[in-house]
Amino acid sequence: MNRTLKIYIAILVLLFIGIVVIEFSTPQPVNWQKTYNEKHKIPFGTYIFYEELEGLFPKSEIKDIKRTPYEYFNDYYDWEDSTYYASGTYMLIDERPELDNTSAQELLDFASFGNDIFISANYFPDRLKDTLGFKTDNKYTFSGKANLTYTNPSFANDSIAIEKGLSNIYFSKIDTAYTTVLGYQKFGDSSYTNFIKTSWGKGYFYIHLQPAVFTNYQLLKKDNKKYAAAAMSYLGDDTIFFDSRNKLNATESSSPLRFILSQPALRWAWYIVLITILIFIIFNAKRKQRIVNVIKPLKNTTVDFTKTIGNLYYETKDHNNLIEKKITYFLEYIRRVYYLDTQILDDKFVKNLSLKSGKDQKDIKQLVDKIAYLKSKSNCTEDDLLQLNKAIEDFYK
Repeated sequence: MNRTLKIYIAILVLLFIGIVVIEFSTPQPVNWQKTYNEKHKIPFGTYIFYEELEGLFPKSEIKDIKRTPYEYFNDYYDWEDSTYYASGTYMLIDERPELDNTSAQELLDFASFGNDIFISANYFPDRLKDTLGFKTDNKYTFSGKANLTYTNPSFANDSIAIEKGLSNIYFSKIDTAYTTVLGYQKFGDSSYTNFIKTSWGKGYFYIHLQPAVFTNYQLLKKDNKKYAAAAMSYLGDDTIFFDSRNKLNATESSSPLRFILSQPALRWAWYIVLITILIFIIFNAKRKQRIVNVIKPLKNTTVDFTKTIGNLYYETKDHNNLIEKKITYFLEYIRRVYYLDTQILDDKFVKNLSLKSGKDQKDIKQLVDKIAYLKSKSNCTEDDLLQLNKAIEDFYK
């Protein structure tokens, strides 16, 4: 290993150590992604809310649903008795839940047997909205803080004001015959319904439009937890079927490097190792590559031969021979390129050559007359040769 390679390796090692030190000394950036995952401790995860469910419902069993509501509750349906042998409250907190119409119908059936459904989200399947008779809309003028309040006077002190993570969704239509308004969200001087209770069969649907209030960030801020606790007080102390964000069929990377690539520090360390190996291979290959011999291209001897023959004729002053060959090569060029008969160089030939070549007919006439004159001349001079050569070269241009 030569000295230069050792210097490169030392520089890379120092660079690697510097990056590692900077990476570990830099504060971890806050992840503001809205996951609503009960296992995430980031601001918009629901870890705290999920952990507090046992305290909010001390007599209830918390069961995680790691499949779709249809797959889960359909297993609890007794087809002989046409009833469910499971009861309680289904709970879903997510901004954009993956709730299709089939699962929505299953929740409607589950609620009709006296069970409760609590959903805090921004978007809902059409089956749920059409059946329960409500519509939602966006209000893009929502800005700043929002005051979240309850209609129940008992919860008058549980109102809160939040700003970060707010949605601009509100209920634009509800079925007043079966629906009770439980809460409002106030932006400026305008109030909009954001929490309703709708009866369905023997059970109830509780639909809430601000899932952000159940996230870690909001529950740890001031006394915001009292608003979430008040929302839970509407639910019975029975089994809680919590719709988990960690579904069993969730795709997970099968790569053996998935843990390394999931950690920023380890991921960058892995990339640096790969780059270092690549640089080492490049420099090492460059140092050990064999010397490539320079192969000179073959010399074009045809040009030299032509120059020699041309000089020979020129030195011997055999102008008639050179003129004859120039005329012969020129006429052969006319036959090969323009497919004209060159035996008779008359006015018809001049006209056809002018049409095919695009040259001026007068110039071609002069060249043809020059050729005819020189072919008949017995003793040509050097000046005749130069004039013929210039006329032919002008034609080629």
